[in-house]
Amino acid sequence: MEKLSNPQKTIEIIQKYGFTFRKKFGQNFLIDGHVLDRIVDAARITKEDCVVEIGPGIGTLTQYLAEAAGKVVAVEIDRMLIPILGETLADYPNVTVLHQDILKTDLAAIAQEYNGGRPLKIAANLPYYITTPIIMDLLEARVPVSTMTVMVQKEVGERMMAGPGTKDYGALSLAVQYYAEPYLAANVPPNCFMPRPKVASAVMHLTLREQPPVEVPDEKLLFRVIRAAFGQRRKTLANALTNAATLPFTKEQVSAALEQAGLPAAVRGEALDLPAFAKLATCLAEQTE
Repeated sequence: MEKLSNPQKTIEIIQKYGFTFRKKFGQNFLIDGHVLDRIVDAARITKEDCVVEIGPGIGTLTQYLAEAAGKVVAVEIDRMLIPILGETLADYPNVTVLHQDILKTDLAAIAQEYNGGRPLKIAANLPYYITTPIIMDLLEARVPVSTMTVMVQKEVGERMMAGPGTKDYGALSLAVQYYAEPYLAANVPPNCFMPRPKVASAVMHLTLREQPPVEVPDEKLLFRVIRAAFGQRRKTLANALTNAATLPFTKEQVSAALEQAGLPAAVRGEALDLPAFAKLATCLAEQTE
């Protein structure tokens, strides 16, 4: 079959099946071969790899992945796309399509069945409305995944890469950098999609860490502290942590922890890097011992 990166072929398939784009699934199909090549290159896919694609749509990226990988497992939530994928991927025997929600998919079982238990690689043109929940679910679950190469809204990509003191720096920056090493592989304009989104996009490559870059006695407490710090980012860190409903610390305990961590009383969360947050969380944990 002719590649779906040809816009005319995409239109032909959509019309043949009477497919209508559904807003609730955030569907924007890629129609630019150069961008598709960039995604495959950034993902560093070889014939030794099993790739899980999230949201294959009509199979545009899937075709490129199938030519580079040993095995592709495409997880699609929209049942209307399953028969289309049956046609567009008919020439690729190394592709398996699963009609599932990725947030409910057992990736450990997929790794076992299709990759001998070895880590998977993730590739996806993610629906923007659910980008962060999908990425965080995959990172926090510590599923058997070595890399994630994902198309995201450009501003989300900038937040993943952001450092202390910048406007884009926040809880997502720290969470992504705790679990992975993010890299901006490409910027992608709206005209590379059908239909065109209203925002620019970016291809992000995340290499998952074998071990986090910092050690803390309580990982969940670390992220409660981080979320509280940015939940009220205009306030001082002391006030943000004291007022947070998710944290049990008194004003005195917060002040003592800040002092023990060597942080100024009036510091704001946006000024702290990951090691500083880890030290503060460790000091807070000691306040309850």
